[in-house]
Amino acid sequence: MHDDSLALGDHFQQPPRKTHRTPKVREPKVDLPYFHAKDDVEGYLDWEMKVEQIFTCHQVSEERKVFLATLSFQGHAMYWWTSLVRDRRLHNDPPIQYWNELRSALRRRHIPSYYTRELMNKLQRLHQRNMSVEEYRQMIELYLMRAGIREEEDITIARFLSGLNLEIRDKVELLLYRDMNDLVQLCIKVEQQVLRKNFKSSFSSYSKKDYKREGKNFEKKNAFDSSKNLDKGKEKEKEKEKKYTSHTSTKSSAIKCFKCLRRGHIASQCPNKKVMILRGQDIYSSQDEATTSSSSSEDEEEASEKESCEVTYPYNGELLMMRRVLNNQPSDTQSQRENIFHTGFNISNKSCSLIVDSGFWCNCCSNMMVEKLGLTTTPHPKPYQLHWLNDDEGMVVNQQVELEFSIGNYQDKVKCDVVPMEACHILLGRPWQFDKQTHHDGFSNKITFTHKGRKFVLHPLTPSQVVEDQVQMKTKRD
Repeated sequence: MHDDSLALGDHFQQPPRKTHRTPKVREPKVDLPYFHAKDDVEGYLDWEMKVEQIFTCHQVSEERKVFLATLSFQGHAMYWWTSLVRDRRLHNDPPIQYWNELRSALRRRHIPSYYTRELMNKLQRLHQRNMSVEEYRQMIELYLMRAGIREEEDITIARFLSGLNLEIRDKVELLLYRDMNDLVQLCIKVEQQVLRKNFKSSFSSYSKKDYKREGKNFEKKNAFDSSKNLDKGKEKEKEKEKKYTSHTSTKSSAIKCFKCLRRGHIASQCPNKKVMILRGQDIYSSQDEATTSSSSSEDEEEASEKESCEVTYPYNGELLMMRRVLNNQPSDTQSQRENIFHTGFNISNKSCSLIVDSGFWCNCCSNMMVEKLGLTTTPHPKPYQLHWLNDDEGMVVNQQVELEFSIGNYQDKVKCDVVPMEACHILLGRPWQFDKQTHHDGFSNKITFTHKGRKFVLHPLTPSQVVEDQVQMKTKRD
């Protein structure tokens, strides 16, 4: 009985229950871009933004963010992180466990303290210039985002309009728009219109140039063909003359020239090129054809030189302060009879006075002008004493300066001695005239010379203009 009950108990024994375990949720694999810690602020900010986007997309937990971010370190970034962990362990500082702490440490390492100020300065000076409208807008948004600036849309619109090119801004300001996006779309349309107009104008000018070029080529071709025909005709004439001279060489002794009355040649081959001019009453005069031809050629060369030379007028502008010693007397006429050569020139965008005097032995400039413009001087190789340019008994001139000045299209460099001169700012003497081989017209008071293969004619100031400059400089000095 006992055995049966055991058997029945064993037969009806319940099977063991299965325990249901919750399966482990595998976190998705996250691949972060590598970071090499180069000296590039923009590169670090782009990496940080990309990492935060990946963390948000994959819902990475706070415990894994620091681990994944440090795994992406390469090169110097890996060495920096290893050194940082070791230093914190030595100083008994808690380890970095959260992304915000790691991001702060990375920003202290890679973003300088003046970076925000530089972004603000770039944002204030930003203009469209050669950028398109869309590129200009993206640049503004990038500067605002990286500088951490959050401003109202009206302020951003005003900033955007102030940096636009004038040809776009003048048209867009007359149109209606609701927000920044509408304004940008209007600017893009206006920009496309401007590009079409510029393309049409450039295409029309290019087609005109091609038409003129084709016309010139056609004329050159016709002229080339006609010159070929002329050359052929000349060759035939030469062949005829050769045949004639060879046929008549045996009878050359019988030929007589009616110009020089000598034998052996005809009038067209006469070596004596003299022309007899009859003036009536048995009066005649002779003139050499060579001299007439040479004089005519010289006249043509002078005329061509006058056409090719550049006429240069004084530089007009507000003069530097200077007290005058060589004063001109006021005159109602514009005659240059009592006026030395006095003109104006430009140096460092400043208007200054210049005198050319052939009786002075050097080129000199005023020490006040050198100090005013902050020019760099050099020691004089041969110092000397100066006596007559100011009221002192004498002073030693021991400094020189090299000046770059311009009068119209004439631009030149000249080395001058620095002296306490009050007559003008620059006095060009014999050295400048000798180097340029100048020609001074005493009646018109103009100076002609050649510089870098180009002919220049310097015109002087009128006496009234000289007096005006003197009054202006005197008032400034007072």
